[in-house]
Order: sequence, then C-alpha cells, then structure tokens
Amino acid sequence: MNPRYLRARRVLAMAALAATFASPALAADDYPNRPIRVLVGYTPAGAADYVARIFGEALSKQLGQTIVVDNKPGAGSTLASTALASAPPDGYTLALATATLYGIDQRLYKARYKGEDFTPITRLTVSPLILAVNKNLGVADVKALVAKAKADAGGFNYSSSGIGGSPHVAGLQFEKATGVRMTHVPYKGGAPALQAVAAGEVQMSFGTAASVLPMGTQGVVKMIGVTTPKPSEVAPGLPSLAETGLPGFNFTFWFGLYGPAGLPPEIRDKIFAATRKVMADPQIRAKLAANGSEVSLSESPAEFGAWASADGRNALERIVQAGVKLD
Repeated sequence: MNPRYLRARRVLAMAALAATFASPALAADDYPNRPIRVLVGYTPAGAADYVARIFGEALSKQLGQTIVVDNKPGAGSTLASTALASAPPDGYTLALATATLYGIDQRLYKARYKGEDFTPITRLTVSPLILAVNKNLGVADVKALVAKAKADAGGFNYSSSGIGGSPHVAGLQFEKATGVRMTHVPYKGGAPALQAVAAGEVQMSFGTAASVLPMGTQGVVKMIGVTTPKPSEVAPGLPSLAETGLPGFNFTFWFGLYGPAGLPPEIRDKIFAATRKVMADPQIRAKLAANGSEVSLSESPAEFGAWASADGRNALERIVQAGVKLD
C-alpha cells in the first residue's frame, strides 16, 4: 500500500480521535445553537408553569436562544420526568422537577426512572403553601377549621394538584398535626384543585401562592394561612398556621432545574452559570415573588443534587408512614 496513503489515514484517524476527546468542550462552546425545551409536569397557570415561563424568558435572553415551555401534566408529573429521562443528554431538553423524583414517583406511580437518571443543575425557588377553604364554610382561622373538621368526622375532603405532590404531603402533615382524618381528592394541577374548593366539591386545599392568591384576593376562596413557621412575603397579611393554632407546623416546597443523566459537565455548568445571572436580576426576583416563589439557588450542581435527594427521601418517608397508595 502507498506509504503516503497510510500516513494520510493515520493523520485522519488522529484528527478524529482528537475531535472525539474535544467534543464536550466544543459542544459547550457552541451551546445553545437551537431552541431549548423545558418540560413542566403540571398544567398551565400553576406555580411550576409560572416559574418556568418567567425563568425561561429570562434564560432565553441570556443564552440567545428560544426557550419553549412544554406542559406535560398527569400521573403526578411523571409524564414529564419520564420524557426527560429518555431525552438526549445534549442540553436541549431540561425540566422543572421536585422531591418526588427521589422515591415518591417510583412508589406511587411505578415510574421506571431513578434519581440517577437525571442531572441536577440547581434549585430555583422555594415557596410556602397557602391553606384555602370554601368561602361558605363559615370558618375564619385554622382553630375554627380544625374544630369544624373534628365535629364532622370523616366528612371533610381536601384537594391537591396530584397524589404525592407537595400539596398532598402538606395535607398529610395537617392530618397528623390535628388528628383529623380527611379524604384526599387529587386533581391534575393546582388551578383545578382550587376551582374544586371554590365550587364546594371539597372543603379545603393546600395550594401554591400562584394557584391560591388570584382566587383568594378576589374572594372566590378564603385564605386561612401559610405553611411556613412565620408569615411569608409572598402572601402579605396572612398569618402562619403555626401562630394561629398549629404550633410547629412547617412545610415548604421547591422547584429545581434538571437535565437527563449524562449531560456533559461543560453544558451543565454553562446552564448553571446562566441561571445564576438571570435569577440575580431584581426584576426577575420580583416577578417570581409576585407569583409566590422566592429565588433560592444552590451553591453548585453537586450541592443541589445531595440536598434534593435527601429532601426526597424525607418526603417519601411521610408518604410511607401515611400508607398512601394509588387506587
């Protein structure tokens, strides 16, 4: 064989090998060069949707690419998480998710993914929940609500955005704190869960500020208090449940940003850095606060991953102790 031809083949092979090793960095340098999809496992107009759209619009400007929010509600948000787990790890499919990734989804919805099937990027927001009741229930505070629920033993229903989600877990915590047994009625999102309270289909619900405040401020439902130990800036004027009849009651929820497992560290870190920049903007923080979400970024993707998995295990423990199962 011609020696010159052999040398040319060796040069091409070495160039291909070098390109292989350099590809993650090169991909990060070129990222993003097309629109990015952010999956949300809940209906529009809920807390996750608001966070995704406010964050997505800001991130789009920072990265110079369109961010498309793709709502995939149902099955306790596992439809969106399943789609993320099977997406190519190239940074063009991301998702908002929460603690249910780490055990609740697998226990309740038989999800086939595990926590290791995702790349944690950062926590985005933390929020209290608001306890809302039907405006015709005739209660003014949590003490009156508990008394009425105990008097009507077994006749109280509460709604949530889905089995195993934060509002459901908060309801379980409320039952344990008060000794009141209630019937849980799940809906496909926070907005329909609150509409059920307004319509009298259920007596009460723990909902996100994004879902509750619009209806509460208009008097469609009555807001009783927030689940944080002290009053929250996201719900001005509302007392905490801990201060008004349930000492020690404390519950918050969060949303985090994830990619599929195998997301190159260079791309993950680029998204993390861009997220820190956009979430530091006072206007973005104000928009999120107006919709009930407080910006709470992680120090690093590694720190977020460790924290989120621990919080997920704690949430799973509450579900297991309560004996929650899907019918």
